[in-house]
Amino acid sequence: MLDSSMISMLAENTWISIYMTGISTLIAYAIGLPLGVILVVLAPGGLRPNKGAYKVLDFIVNILRSVPFLILLITIMPLTKLIVGKSYGPAATIVPLAIAAAPFVARLVESSLLEVDKGVIEAAESMGAGLFTIIFKVLLAEARTSLIVGATIALGTILGYSAMAGVVGGGGLGNIAIQYGYYRNKLDVMYAAVIILIVIVQVLQMIGTAVSKKLDKRITD
Repeated sequence: MLDSSMISMLAENTWISIYMTGISTLIAYAIGLPLGVILVVLAPGGLRPNKGAYKVLDFIVNILRSVPFLILLITIMPLTKLIVGKSYGPAATIVPLAIAAAPFVARLVESSLLEVDKGVIEAAESMGAGLFTIIFKVLLAEARTSLIVGATIALGTILGYSAMAGVVGGGGLGNIAIQYGYYRNKLDVMYAAVIILIVIVQVLQMIGTAVSKKLDKRITD
């Protein structure tokens, strides 16, 4: 059975995992949201199509998404150390988490924006709306429900990435599960950490679903 010190450690590292996930998601969206919008704008048939620029950005996003998280984490350790002063621990884990998640977020945003009815965009253009007006008041506004669903998916994915970082001492529940549960053969600790991760993902999913339904004007009571 888990003793009080282990329960306290699990509780502390639960908040560490939430902290890493939250900050990484914010940074990933600060990068990925604009990137996703740019991809939609520059795509063939977009608001400002540019085949060359689109192909370059599309290639970069695909390459970054193709790199397994653990490989990326290890590869950019020098950059991580340069930014935060060390290559291990929760703060250091945020750097590779954000870099790994940004292209994933860009694809989620791109997919959400492409779902917007072309007729709505054409109507805005016919009324003389400018590029930024269409982006903020049409694309992002109309896609808000899908964007919320995408953000929920991103949070769950980034939380999973943060657990993987425990292999290299990244901190959080993944670190507890591996360092204390697996290496020290304390299976109860490992199972407890896994259960907490599952619960967090389910709670995030419930919140995201509730918010998306509330914002979806197509759903009527």
